[in-house]
Amino acid sequence: MAAIAEPVQSIPQTAQRPIVICHCTVVHKGLKSRSFHRQMLPLARVGFDIRYIAPAAQPELTTTIKMIGVSESRNSRLRLAAWPALLKNLLRQNAALYHVQDPQLLPLAFVLKLIFQKRVVYDAYEDFPSIAAAKYSIPPALRPLAASAIAVIECAAARVFDAIITADPTTMRRFARVGKSKKLVFYNFPNLRFFPVSRARSANFDLVYRGGISERTGMFVLLEALRLLVTRPLPPRLLLIGYFDDGPAENVFHRRVHTLGLDSVVEIRSRIDHESMAAALSGARIGISPLLAVPKFQKNIPVKIFEYWACGLPVVATDLDPIRPFFRDGEGGISIPPGDPEKLAQAIAWLLDDPESAKRMGNRGRQLVIQRFNNTGEVRKLRRLIERIVSPSEGGHFQPCSSLS
Repeated sequence: MAAIAEPVQSIPQTAQRPIVICHCTVVHKGLKSRSFHRQMLPLARVGFDIRYIAPAAQPELTTTIKMIGVSESRNSRLRLAAWPALLKNLLRQNAALYHVQDPQLLPLAFVLKLIFQKRVVYDAYEDFPSIAAAKYSIPPALRPLAASAIAVIECAAARVFDAIITADPTTMRRFARVGKSKKLVFYNFPNLRFFPVSRARSANFDLVYRGGISERTGMFVLLEALRLLVTRPLPPRLLLIGYFDDGPAENVFHRRVHTLGLDSVVEIRSRIDHESMAAALSGARIGISPLLAVPKFQKNIPVKIFEYWACGLPVVATDLDPIRPFFRDGEGGISIPPGDPEKLAQAIAWLLDDPESAKRMGNRGRQLVIQRFNNTGEVRKLRRLIERIVSPSEGGHFQPCSSLS
């Protein structure tokens, strides 16, 4: 793929220093594509001083973000024990704005705001109460309590913090009228720097899916659809890129693949770096989003659909409320009822049998991303939010940006 050359406009600076923004996570070992590639990296490229505290190494693609390493901790007890040192590290940055996405870090964010009077933004990029209500690692009897606790603390954040950000309008409804914090919907549209123009390619796979690999994401429905298609003269090959909930769930999935006789047509890869995503997706002919109609997917917009389109792939996706507005013209793909393997198989077969229509849909999807559903406008919105929160004395007056990467 050829890189996109984009002009970059710098932020006007005062004699003091650039505006310092500090993002912190302790639960994501890899770089989170939303916080790093879609938010912080574009801001760094126009002159913000970004400090990224995370259990992740400095990526080769940039030296414009200061990476500050911490130990990864998914264990709540270990995380609590590390909080004094983490708080000291956060305060050492003396940031104009602190940006957090982990619900696990909300208590620490309250300390930053209420005790140290720091400006804090909470990015509720998913509907975390819905996730807790279905999380396998939480005992079933405690899941409603966990979901309610997260909802309460998030509402408290909306009353106390400077801003609340979400990735979709449905999640924002919980916060829209809560407190005086500023509100912003920052869509997870692709950063075109990582999805440049596709060159002519040979597809090694017919289908690709990227994301969580579980029953609720429609993976068993997809396997059933694939079973219906393996009798074709050329059985379609499926690439799955993602992660399992845990070891037992992974074993169950592998057994299902074997039982259905699909071992030779299904390849599974674990999570990959965001920098490699476009190349991996572009190695297929059709992007699949078979999500089921569970509470989480009735609220969150699936990122994968826009990444498929950015790679010029036609999309087959289940007809769920969050994605429906983006499929209105019907030109970028086919929508099907959730949980219906026969309809899914029919849609896949139609696209495989009509490559010209598939190509036209893929091109249309790519144009939609270039024209509307890309990261540039979202970064402008984020930059305006920062302008409203941070005093001009801490970084000079902002000017409207004409181009962001």
